[in-house]
Amino acid sequence: MTIEKYKYTSNRHKYDKVHGSVMSMEKNDSGFVYILTNPSFREDWVKIGKSSRPVDVRSKELDNTAVPLPFEIYATLKTSKYAKVEKQIHKQIDRLTDLRIRQNREFFNIAPSVALDIMRDIADLLDDAELCVYVDGKPVVSKSKDEDKKIEAASKEKQRKAPKPPFKFHMIGLNIGDTIIFDALQLPVRIASDDKIEYEGRLYSLSAFTANFLPEEKQNSSGAYQGPKYFSYNGKVLSDLRNEKEDY
Repeated sequence: MTIEKYKYTSNRHKYDKVHGSVMSMEKNDSGFVYILTNPSFREDWVKIGKSSRPVDVRSKELDNTAVPLPFEIYATLKTSKYAKVEKQIHKQIDRLTDLRIRQNREFFNIAPSVALDIMRDIADLLDDAELCVYVDGKPVVSKSKDEDKKIEAASKEKQRKAPKPPFKFHMIGLNIGDTIIFDALQLPVRIASDDKIEYEGRLYSLSAFTANFLPEEKQNSSGAYQGPKYFSYNGKVLSDLRNEKEDY
């Protein structure tokens, strides 16, 4: 009877059968560095972290009551060096200026496109990097900085053409308790929820308040109003603030 010998190759995590067929038990030690955005955050806030599991799994874990809306994946970098890459990206951003929102946390006051540029520069130095930019929640593999820009532009154009969701105050960085002005009467009202204001103890949507309180000479024949066009914050009309954010 022939005794078969096995040789353990530690650097590749597999057993090679010296006589006969090869039995592979190769370990997959790749992971991901991710850039996440959130519609409830400012446009120039991102979360940059790492995960040994698919990023869509990690982003769902972060969806909890502390954050009003789910995180959205902006870009990912797959590599076996993901832990080092995450630290290097954090270090590069910290060197720019004090952009970390809170020390020892993964949130940064930086535009996602700038974070992607830093991720790309590091990816180009790795031999096993796979960088994806996300469009409509789906990953698109990108091989160069030029491709990154084209995919980002395509994603923004798609978002621009998509039907706009109903206005919410978080879209322009306003919170419950903030005061906005009903311009037609220069009347201050308080934000009571993400889509309601309070006036004299009653709650209104912006459109309903406009329909009820707009002076007769400014009313239209349909009685339907786009509420954000009739209110302002710090001298800027809410609809204009939203457009500025979405065009950023």
